[in-house]
Amino acid sequence: MFNQLIKSNGIKTIIKYMFELKGKRVLITGGSRGIGLSYAEALAKQGCTIVFSHYKDSERAIFECDRLSTESNSSLHQIESDIADPLQTEKMVEKAIEILGGIDIMISNGGICKFTNFMDITGDNWNRHMDVNLNGPFRATQLAAKQMIKQGIGGRIIFTTSVGAYRSNAKQTHYCVSKAGLNLLSMGMAIELGEHEITVNSIAPGWIHTDINDEESRDEKSVKPWIESKLSISRLGKRKDLESAVLFLASKEAEYTTGSTIFVDGGWNAQL
Repeated sequence: MFNQLIKSNGIKTIIKYMFELKGKRVLITGGSRGIGLSYAEALAKQGCTIVFSHYKDSERAIFECDRLSTESNSSLHQIESDIADPLQTEKMVEKAIEILGGIDIMISNGGICKFTNFMDITGDNWNRHMDVNLNGPFRATQLAAKQMIKQGIGGRIIFTTSVGAYRSNAKQTHYCVSKAGLNLLSMGMAIELGEHEITVNSIAPGWIHTDINDEESRDEKSVKPWIESKLSISRLGKRKDLESAVLFLASKEAEYTTGSTIFVDGGWNAQL
């Protein structure tokens, strides 16, 4: 039956049938490029109304809003905000609620990773990673959860964590610590928000080829040996690899999935 549906309608139609999200109101942090943009693209195709935040990336954000609005016939809006600043975060969520009329799906994606040797990590560098990657997401998702509880119709909260939440890496101690904290934050929220029919889950990407790491990703001399030693699927991840994960976790079909993590990492986390 399923194979017949694919033959007659195509896989894109099947995915749309499985994950009906038309009209859902979505807030994404860090949505102007990279992984956050892949989420926006996937959800826009499903007919969601989307607000995404960005940090000092207005030109790119406006371009992507216009592009996706045209391509998907969905409504997209952008807000500049520094997730590390509590006041800016509060105003960002308030503005998103004003634009959307509420929040059904909150995706906490914005984050940073400045590669630094452990002995060279300064207090400012450490604090910036904690504020952007952990403290800011805590504040933003707490505000979104309050709005979802007020609405009384449940909701979906999704974090972008990392394989680095489970396995540390050279020059990424501060980043990995912040992502590990984010992982436990999501599980704690899942425990307490379930009574409100709000699910909280995470997507843990491995090395995903985006414009941020484009130069490193194209360096075949160093990347190929790394792929051979770390991954069971012999390629780097692509942004589109994340689309099915976010569509599932955002959907009604995931109503019994909470406190969980979907790894999109080519088998990286499975290795010792």
